[in-house]
Amino acid sequence: MRITALAMLFAALAAMPAAGQVAPPSVQQPSAAPAGKVEIIEQILVKVNGEIVTKTELENRQVAALRQRAQQMSDDELKKAIAAITPDILVDAVDELLLLQRGKELGYKVTDEQFKRVLENIRKENKLESDEQFNAALKQEGITIEQLRKNLEKQMVIEQVRRVEVAGKVGISESEAQAYYAEHKNEFTTPASLTLRELLVAVKSDGKSVNVAADDAAKAKAEGLQVRARAGESFAALVAEASDAPSKANGGLVGPLSASELDQGVLKLIEGLKPGGVSEVFRTGGGYALLQLETSTPPVVKAFDAARDEIAQKVYESKGNAEYGRYLAKLRSQAIIEWKNEEMHKLWMARTSAAALPPKNPGL
Repeated sequence: MRITALAMLFAALAAMPAAGQVAPPSVQQPSAAPAGKVEIIEQILVKVNGEIVTKTELENRQVAALRQRAQQMSDDELKKAIAAITPDILVDAVDELLLLQRGKELGYKVTDEQFKRVLENIRKENKLESDEQFNAALKQEGITIEQLRKNLEKQMVIEQVRRVEVAGKVGISESEAQAYYAEHKNEFTTPASLTLRELLVAVKSDGKSVNVAADDAAKAKAEGLQVRARAGESFAALVAEASDAPSKANGGLVGPLSASELDQGVLKLIEGLKPGGVSEVFRTGGGYALLQLETSTPPVVKAFDAARDEIAQKVYESKGNAEYGRYLAKLRSQAIIEWKNEEMHKLWMARTSAAALPPKNPGL
């Protein structure tokens, strides 16, 4: 199934990270049933300060989360995927209600003007210039403008709660920035890089057996080319004359490559070479080859002052995520959460007690 850019955007705007597309439904009234018989229309999984998450909503969230992956799955794969995502979905559903309730307490709301601006951005990003195109896209994704607005409002209110209640209280000191830089200097280091030229003399073979004479001839030819290169002839010209490698078209150039990307055997071959230096002849799967070191750039560490903004962002995100986790834990502890399904309760408890796992951002 192909997921359009618009679909992914709508999913991101839904009321949970995995993209639920419906607001929490209210409990439906039983339809007419025979006397003495009660028909259960909806199953409540949990009540959070009086508001509910239903089985239907959970299923919608599960489907939407899997739909984002844009994969065709077998029945077994689907069952495993649902089991894997359900704990996170439950946590996100409860946290979403808690954050929306907090936003309501603080008086946050989305005005018509704000909704209009966001809608215009969605249309521009997805190149939906006319109302007809936009309405057709909504229809294709199975979402109404009213549902889109509800999802947008949820996202925007939750983001405002997080910005005011969490992000606004996170500060970064100079000592914290310096400590992060010292401990994560590799994040601000451009690794050493190399550019090589390669020359390959292929060994002609019928694919069935090794032709010793052809092997010896190829080796002798490669050694002769090495002598000429070390005597000062242009390596690129020798490549154009004799190489059988695909890189012949661009003078044998390979790279630039990070030193970490190169095989240890290759690194040993070029060890000690200066730019322009030529390696020993070596055997490859296709024949005999030699290398020339074209350029070599040492690792460069970005200075603290040059990396200051990047450091601040990383520290801010780390502290912000930790603070957000504590904030959500506080909301959960203060809430009246009544589980109606013990299996779902156990999944929720297992996920929320896993302190090593960072919290997500419901609604985004």
